Amino acid sequence: MSDLVAIKRKLIARKKDLEIIMAQMYREKVADDQVQDTGDQALTSALEELKISLHNNEQQEYNKIIKALEMIEQGSYGICIECSKPISEKRLALFPNATRCLVCQEALEEGRSVV
Repeated sequence: MSDLVAIKRKLIARKKDLEIIMAQMYREKVADDQVQDTGDQALTSALEELKISLHNNEQQEYNKIIKALEMIEQGSYGICIECSKPISEKRLALFPNATRCLVCQEALEEGRSVV
């Protein structure tokens, strides 16, 4: 891996960004504590669902970053967890938290087995 230090720095920076974003999301209230009519309640409910969905997406990315940082420390970063082949540096540059090579990732998304 030619630029592991830069990738690690990028992962750590994104991890810190996500920590800030998730903390802000946790503190933000979707609605004030005033009495709401049915339309306001529906809107509040929809906004709460959106907030939860966004938080879940951020949490998933955060978990992938933690895993990638662990893999760097263990010396297994850049190796596909499915086929054990190297993940291309181009893919890792675009998706530094990638744990699968492109072939295995596509197979996973399509629901088929490669290995």
